[in-house]
Amino acid sequence: MADVVIVVALLLVAVSATAAVAVRDPVRQALVLAVLGTLLAVLFTVLQAPDVGLSQLAVGSALTPLLLLLTVRKVRRRARQKGRSR
Repeated sequence: MADVVIVVALLLVAVSATAAVAVRDPVRQALVLAVLGTLLAVLFTVLQAPDVGLSQLAVGSALTPLLLLLTVRKVRRRARQKGRSR
């Protein structure tokens, strides 16, 4: 039974990682990256590494996507301001 859960978690991680690469919009990429981080945290927990899972949950599914979203927002804001000044 545990092997089935591991295989399902690995498949979900593979699908979400492929989706993160395939998506072109940076905002959607950040959201898919958050899902990928959550699924990796679940996988680590299933593989009996809850400390790594908690770290992945904090960094991979919360902090990194948040920083990416803030960066995209700032770049887009600067591009709009630069377009107005011309």
